[in-house]
Amino acid sequence: MIKQKTLKSGINCSGVGLHSGDKVKMTLLPGKPDTGIIFHRVDITDGSSIIPATWDNVVDTTMCTTLGNSDGVTISTVEHLMAAFSGIGIDNVIVEVNGPEVPVMDGSAAPFLFLIECAGVVEQNKARRFIRVLKTVTVEDGDKRVTLTPGDGFALDFKIEFESAAVSRQSISLGFADDAFKNEISRARTFGFLHEVEALRAAGLAKGGSLENAVVVSGDKILNDDGLRFDDEFVRHKVLDAVGDLYLAGSGLLGRFSGVCSGHAQNNRLLRALFADHSAWCYEELDSGSAESPQTGAIWAEGAEVAVAAMA
Repeated sequence: MIKQKTLKSGINCSGVGLHSGDKVKMTLLPGKPDTGIIFHRVDITDGSSIIPATWDNVVDTTMCTTLGNSDGVTISTVEHLMAAFSGIGIDNVIVEVNGPEVPVMDGSAAPFLFLIECAGVVEQNKARRFIRVLKTVTVEDGDKRVTLTPGDGFALDFKIEFESAAVSRQSISLGFADDAFKNEISRARTFGFLHEVEALRAAGLAKGGSLENAVVVSGDKILNDDGLRFDDEFVRHKVLDAVGDLYLAGSGLLGRFSGVCSGHAQNNRLLRALFADHSAWCYEELDSGSAESPQTGAIWAEGAEVAVAAMA
Protein backbone atom coordinates (compact mmCIF):
# COMPACT_ATOMS: atom_id res chain seq x y z
CA MET A 1 0.00 0.00 0.00
CA ILE A 2 1.01 3.63 -0.41
CA LYS A 3 1.74 4.86 3.09
CA GLN A 4 1.17 8.22 4.74
CA LYS A 5 4.17 10.51 5.19
CA THR A 6 5.33 13.08 7.69
CA LEU A 7 8.55 14.90 8.52
CA LYS A 8 11.51 13.11 10.04
CA SER A 9 12.32 16.08 12.28
CA GLY A 10 11.19 19.63 12.97
CA ILE A 11 12.54 22.63 11.10
CA ASN A 12 11.90 26.35 11.18
CA CYS A 13 12.22 29.48 9.08
CA SER A 14 11.31 33.15 9.23
CA GLY A 15 10.22 35.75 6.72
CA VAL A 16 7.67 38.47 6.07
CA GLY A 17 3.98 38.09 5.47
CA LEU A 18 3.08 39.05 1.91
CA HIS A 19 -0.03 40.98 2.90
CA SER A 20 0.61 41.96 6.54
CA GLY A 21 4.25 42.95 6.03
CA ASP A 22 5.01 41.58 9.52
CA LYS A 23 7.99 39.38 10.30
CA VAL A 24 6.83 35.82 10.94
CA LYS A 25 8.49 32.71 12.36
CA MET A 26 7.24 29.31 11.26
CA THR A 27 8.12 25.82 12.51
CA LEU A 28 7.19 22.55 10.78
CA LEU A 29 6.82 19.56 13.07
CA PRO A 30 6.06 15.85 12.47
CA GLY A 31 2.38 14.92 12.72
CA LYS A 32 0.75 11.67 13.84
CA PRO A 33 -0.97 9.41 11.27
CA ASP A 34 -4.46 10.45 10.16
CA THR A 35 -4.17 13.93 11.68
CA GLY A 36 -3.60 15.84 8.42
CA ILE A 37 -2.14 19.32 8.11
CA ILE A 38 -2.76 21.43 11.21
CA PHE A 39 -1.89 25.10 11.70
CA HIS A 40 -1.11 26.24 15.25
CA ARG A 41 -1.02 29.96 16.05
CA VAL A 42 1.56 29.90 18.85
CA ASP A 43 1.04 33.62 19.51
CA ILE A 44 -2.44 32.81 20.85
CA THR A 45 -2.50 31.07 24.22
CA ASP A 46 -6.20 30.88 25.15
CA GLY A 47 -6.86 27.46 23.61
CA SER A 48 -8.31 28.70 20.31
CA SER A 49 -5.11 28.47 18.35
CA ILE A 50 -5.64 25.28 16.29
CA ILE A 51 -6.81 25.51 12.66
CA PRO A 52 -7.08 22.31 10.58
CA ALA A 53 -6.15 22.85 6.93
CA THR A 54 -9.42 21.82 5.31
CA TRP A 55 -11.62 23.24 2.56
CA ASP A 56 -14.52 23.94 4.92
CA ASN A 57 -12.28 26.11 7.12
CA VAL A 58 -11.57 28.56 4.29
CA VAL A 59 -12.99 31.91 5.44
CA ASP A 60 -11.54 34.34 2.88
CA THR A 61 -10.09 34.12 -0.63
CA THR A 62 -9.19 37.76 -1.25
CA MET A 63 -5.74 37.68 -2.93
CA CYS A 64 -4.82 34.55 -0.94
CA THR A 65 -6.40 31.62 0.88
CA THR A 66 -7.22 32.24 4.54
CA LEU A 67 -8.23 29.54 7.00
CA GLY A 68 -10.15 30.16 10.21
CA ASN A 69 -11.66 28.26 13.14
CA SER A 70 -14.89 28.66 15.06
CA ASP A 71 -13.21 31.07 17.49
CA GLY A 72 -12.38 33.51 14.68
CA VAL A 73 -8.64 32.77 14.68
CA THR A 74 -7.21 32.86 11.15
CA ILE A 75 -4.06 32.02 9.20
CA SER A 76 -3.54 33.54 5.76
CA THR A 77 -1.54 32.83 2.60
CA VAL A 78 -1.43 29.09 3.19
CA GLU A 79 -1.56 28.07 -0.49
CA HIS A 80 2.17 27.99 -1.32
CA LEU A 81 3.01 25.90 1.74
CA MET A 82 0.06 23.59 1.05
CA ALA A 83 1.29 23.21 -2.53
CA ALA A 84 4.69 22.10 -1.23
CA PHE A 85 3.06 19.52 1.06
CA SER A 86 1.01 18.24 -1.87
CA GLY A 87 3.92 18.22 -4.29
CA ILE A 88 6.12 16.13 -2.04
CA GLY A 89 3.32 13.99 -0.59
CA ILE A 90 3.25 15.08 3.06
CA ASP A 91 0.07 13.92 4.80
CA ASN A 92 0.56 14.86 8.45
CA VAL A 93 2.36 17.90 9.84
CA ILE A 94 1.93 20.57 12.48
CA VAL A 95 2.66 24.11 11.27
CA GLU A 96 3.45 26.49 14.13
CA VAL A 97 3.23 30.18 13.20
CA ASN A 98 3.65 33.15 15.54
CA GLY A 99 1.36 35.43 13.54
CA PRO A 100 -1.69 35.55 11.27
CA GLU A 101 0.12 34.78 8.02
CA VAL A 102 2.53 32.20 6.59
CA PRO A 103 5.83 33.82 5.51
CA VAL A 104 5.92 34.42 1.76
CA MET A 105 9.64 33.59 1.38
CA ASP A 106 10.48 34.22 -2.30
CA GLY A 107 6.86 34.06 -3.47
CA SER A 108 7.02 30.44 -4.62
CA ALA A 109 6.83 26.97 -3.04
CA ALA A 110 10.51 26.15 -3.62
CA PRO A 111 11.78 27.38 -0.21
CA PHE A 112 9.15 25.24 1.52
CA LEU A 113 10.17 22.19 -0.49
CA PHE A 114 13.76 22.86 0.57
CA LEU A 115 12.71 23.01 4.24
CA ILE A 116 10.81 19.73 3.94
CA GLU A 117 13.73 18.02 2.24
CA CYS A 118 16.12 19.29 4.93
CA ALA A 119 13.81 17.98 7.67
CA GLY A 120 13.52 14.64 5.89
CA VAL A 121 10.43 12.65 4.97
CA VAL A 122 9.39 9.38 6.63
CA GLU A 123 6.65 6.88 5.88
CA GLN A 124 4.09 6.05 8.54
CA ASN A 125 2.43 2.69 9.10
CA LYS A 126 -0.98 3.79 7.83
CA ALA A 127 -2.39 3.70 4.30
CA ARG A 128 -2.62 6.95 2.38
CA ARG A 129 -6.20 7.72 1.36
CA PHE A 130 -6.99 9.43 -1.95
CA ILE A 131 -10.14 11.14 -3.18
CA ARG A 132 -11.26 9.78 -6.54
CA VAL A 133 -13.35 12.10 -8.71
CA LEU A 134 -16.26 10.04 -10.07
CA LYS A 135 -18.01 12.58 -12.26
CA THR A 136 -17.44 16.04 -13.69
CA VAL A 137 -17.94 18.99 -11.34
CA THR A 138 -17.77 22.55 -12.70
CA VAL A 139 -17.96 26.01 -11.15
CA GLU A 140 -18.36 29.08 -13.36
CA ASP A 141 -18.11 32.73 -12.40
CA GLY A 142 -18.33 35.04 -15.41
CA ASP A 143 -15.29 34.32 -17.57
CA LYS A 144 -13.73 32.23 -14.78
CA ARG A 145 -14.21 28.47 -14.78
CA VAL A 146 -12.85 25.51 -12.84
CA THR A 147 -13.59 21.83 -13.44
CA LEU A 148 -12.73 18.46 -11.95
CA THR A 149 -13.13 15.41 -14.19
CA PRO A 150 -12.46 11.71 -13.52
CA GLY A 151 -9.03 10.35 -14.36
CA ASP A 152 -6.36 7.92 -13.21
CA GLY A 153 -3.83 10.03 -11.33
CA PHE A 154 -3.63 13.80 -10.87
CA ALA A 155 -3.19 16.30 -13.68
CA LEU A 156 -3.92 19.96 -14.30
CA ASP A 157 -4.70 22.27 -17.20
CA PHE A 158 -4.71 26.03 -16.84
CA LYS A 159 -5.29 29.03 -19.10
CA ILE A 160 -4.89 32.71 -18.28
CA GLU A 161 -5.28 35.95 -20.20
CA PHE A 162 -4.21 39.47 -19.22
CA GLU A 163 -4.11 42.72 -21.19
CA SER A 164 -0.41 43.21 -20.43
CA ALA A 165 1.81 41.94 -23.23
CA ALA A 166 4.23 40.74 -20.52
CA VAL A 167 1.65 38.13 -19.56
CA SER A 168 -0.81 37.95 -22.47
CA ARG A 169 -2.34 34.49 -23.02
CA GLN A 170 -0.66 31.43 -21.53
CA SER A 171 -1.70 27.82 -21.07
CA ILE A 172 -0.15 24.71 -19.57
CA SER A 173 -1.03 21.03 -19.24
CA LEU A 174 0.85 19.01 -16.66
CA GLY A 175 0.67 15.46 -15.37
CA PHE A 176 2.04 15.07 -11.84
CA ALA A 177 4.54 12.28 -12.37
CA ASP A 178 7.83 11.89 -10.49
CA ASP A 179 9.30 15.35 -9.75
CA ALA A 180 7.00 17.32 -12.07
CA PHE A 181 5.83 19.67 -9.32
CA LYS A 182 9.34 20.33 -8.04
CA ASN A 183 10.90 20.85 -11.47
CA GLU A 184 8.10 22.54 -13.38
CA ILE A 185 5.93 24.40 -10.86
CA SER A 186 7.48 24.94 -7.42
CA ARG A 187 9.79 27.84 -8.43
CA ALA A 188 7.05 29.92 -10.08
CA ARG A 189 6.52 33.12 -8.08
CA THR A 190 3.41 35.06 -7.25
CA PHE A 191 2.90 38.12 -9.43
CA GLY A 192 1.17 41.48 -9.43
CA PHE A 193 0.76 44.67 -11.39
CA LEU A 194 2.37 47.93 -10.28
CA HIS A 195 -0.75 49.98 -11.01
CA GLU A 196 -2.69 47.87 -8.49
CA VAL A 197 -0.22 48.19 -5.62
CA GLU A 198 -1.61 51.41 -4.10
CA ALA A 199 -5.17 50.07 -4.08
CA LEU A 200 -4.06 46.77 -2.54
CA ARG A 201 -2.12 48.48 0.23
CA ALA A 202 -5.02 50.82 0.93
CA ALA A 203 -7.11 47.68 1.43
CA GLY A 204 -4.52 46.31 3.87
CA LEU A 205 -2.99 43.88 1.39
CA ALA A 206 0.45 43.39 -0.21
CA LYS A 207 2.18 45.39 2.54
CA GLY A 208 5.08 42.92 2.49
CA GLY A 209 5.24 42.56 -1.27
CA SER A 210 8.49 43.46 -3.03
CA LEU A 211 10.67 42.47 -5.95
CA GLU A 212 12.24 39.95 -3.55
CA ASN A 213 9.06 37.92 -3.25
CA ALA A 214 6.94 38.64 -6.31
CA VAL A 215 7.14 39.22 -10.04
CA VAL A 216 5.99 42.79 -10.61
CA VAL A 217 4.63 43.90 -13.98
CA SER A 218 4.50 47.55 -15.04
CA GLY A 219 2.68 48.01 -18.31
CA ASP A 220 4.37 45.54 -20.63
CA LYS A 221 7.61 45.28 -18.64
CA ILE A 222 8.91 42.96 -15.91
CA LEU A 223 10.49 45.08 -13.15
CA ASN A 224 12.53 42.28 -11.53
CA ASP A 225 16.22 42.60 -12.45
CA ASP A 226 16.59 38.84 -12.86
CA GLY A 227 13.54 38.58 -15.12
CA LEU A 228 11.38 35.48 -15.17
CA ARG A 229 12.26 31.95 -14.06
CA PHE A 230 10.09 30.52 -16.86
CA ASP A 231 8.78 32.18 -19.98
CA ASP A 232 5.30 31.30 -18.74
CA GLU A 233 5.94 31.77 -15.01
CA PHE A 234 2.55 33.45 -14.58
CA VAL A 235 0.40 30.46 -15.56
CA ARG A 236 2.73 28.10 -13.72
CA HIS A 237 2.15 30.06 -10.52
CA LYS A 238 -1.61 29.82 -11.05
CA VAL A 239 -1.13 26.05 -11.18
CA LEU A 240 0.92 26.24 -7.96
CA ASP A 241 -1.92 28.10 -6.24
CA ALA A 242 -4.46 25.56 -7.48
CA VAL A 243 -2.35 22.63 -6.21
CA GLY A 244 -2.21 24.23 -2.76
CA ASP A 245 -5.91 25.12 -2.66
CA LEU A 246 -6.96 21.65 -3.83
CA TYR A 247 -4.84 19.97 -1.14
CA LEU A 248 -7.30 21.44 1.35
CA ALA A 249 -9.50 18.52 0.24
CA GLY A 250 -7.61 16.68 2.99
CA SER A 251 -6.19 14.03 0.65
CA GLY A 252 -4.61 13.80 -2.77
CA LEU A 253 -7.03 13.90 -5.70
CA LEU A 254 -7.36 11.32 -8.46
CA GLY A 255 -8.68 13.31 -11.40
CA ARG A 256 -7.95 16.19 -13.70
CA PHE A 257 -8.34 19.85 -12.74
CA SER A 258 -8.91 22.50 -15.40
CA GLY A 259 -8.85 26.22 -14.66
CA VAL A 260 -9.61 29.19 -16.91
CA CYS A 261 -8.75 32.68 -15.59
CA SER A 262 -9.67 31.44 -12.10
CA GLY A 263 -8.29 31.91 -8.61
CA HIS A 264 -8.59 31.02 -4.94
CA ALA A 265 -12.33 31.73 -4.68
CA GLN A 266 -13.21 29.41 -7.54
CA ASN A 267 -10.84 26.70 -6.28
CA ASN A 268 -12.59 26.62 -2.93
CA ARG A 269 -16.05 26.75 -4.49
CA LEU A 270 -15.06 23.75 -6.61
CA LEU A 271 -14.15 21.70 -3.55
CA ARG A 272 -17.39 22.71 -1.85
CA ALA A 273 -19.34 21.63 -4.94
CA LEU A 274 -17.45 18.33 -5.11
CA PHE A 275 -18.08 17.38 -1.48
CA ALA A 276 -21.70 18.54 -1.62
CA ASP A 277 -22.40 15.78 -4.16
CA HIS A 278 -21.64 12.43 -2.54
CA SER A 279 -22.01 10.67 -5.88
CA ALA A 280 -19.16 12.74 -7.34
CA TRP A 281 -16.33 11.28 -5.26
CA CYS A 282 -15.17 8.43 -3.07
CA TYR A 283 -12.20 7.60 -0.88
CA GLU A 284 -9.73 5.06 -2.22
CA GLU A 285 -6.47 3.45 -1.18
CA LEU A 286 -3.93 2.57 -3.87
CA ASP A 287 -1.34 -0.15 -3.99
CA SER A 288 2.20 1.12 -4.47
CA GLY A 289 2.47 -0.97 -7.63
CA SER A 290 -0.66 0.50 -9.22
CA ALA A 291 -0.27 2.08 -12.66
CA GLU A 292 -2.12 5.14 -11.38
CA SER A 293 -0.11 5.52 -8.20
CA PRO A 294 1.30 9.05 -7.84
CA GLN A 295 4.52 7.46 -6.61
CA THR A 296 5.12 5.33 -9.72
CA GLY A 297 5.64 8.09 -12.24
CA ALA A 298 2.87 6.64 -14.42
CA ILE A 299 0.23 9.29 -13.86
CA TRP A 300 -1.50 10.57 -16.94
CA ALA A 301 1.16 9.24 -19.28
CA GLU A 302 -0.31 11.26 -22.14
CA GLY A 303 0.38 14.46 -20.21
CA ALA A 304 3.61 13.59 -18.49
CA GLU A 305 5.54 15.91 -20.76
CA VAL A 306 4.73 19.54 -19.99
CA ALA A 307 2.89 21.05 -22.92
CA VAL A 308 3.03 24.83 -23.02
CA ALA A 309 1.15 26.70 -25.71
CA ALA A 310 1.24 30.39 -26.53
CA MET A 311 -2.38 31.26 -27.17
CA ALA A 312 -1.72 34.41 -29.17
